[in-house]
Amino acid sequence: MIERALVVVDVQNDFCPGGMLAVGGAERIIPRLNRVITAFDSAGIPIFFTRDWHPRNHSSFKEQGGVWPAHCVKGTKGARFHPDLKVPRRAHIISKATEPAVEAYSGFQGTELARDLRQLGVREIFVGGLATDYCVKNTVLDGLAAGLGVFLLSDCVEGVNLKPSDAARAVKEVLARGAKSITSSDALNKIDRHVAVLSSS
Repeated sequence: MIERALVVVDVQNDFCPGGMLAVGGAERIIPRLNRVITAFDSAGIPIFFTRDWHPRNHSSFKEQGGVWPAHCVKGTKGARFHPDLKVPRRAHIISKATEPAVEAYSGFQGTELARDLRQLGVREIFVGGLATDYCVKNTVLDGLAAGLGVFLLSDCVEGVNLKPSDAARAVKEVLARGAKSITSSDALNKIDRHVAVLSSS
């Protein structure tokens, strides 16, 4: 039974430098995420990549009365994963916020992520990506609500920070709700130990 999975949240062109809703420092987390992705993939641990996959008339867009510029419109360059992000061939892709009238910050909302994790027997997820104060926060909270153990990859997230302390508040909130903070290096050590145990059994 597979007990762990990695969830990489919304590392898409529109959330990276030059994108319509760029998150400051987004490019800095990609090399660390890639190391984690490579280790999990090599260990045979499932990896899920969430993405905003908006219709052109999505309610969150300013043109529709929402708060955000149009971004991550399905099928466009802005909606693609960042070209430097490693997406293994066997990765699971989770598209969210696909309905015009429904906002979905969480990778669990309106998707089959929870079902897929249950079917794989996953009990713990490691979460990194963009942005700390929106889609990462809500994905972590919904993972906890689903009864999963959740590790936030603290050096693999960046926040929008509409207010300067938004990301810090988001981290504080998810930790207070039961998530655990872990660095990418510590996550790699956990996976190395996991592989060693499997190899010796």
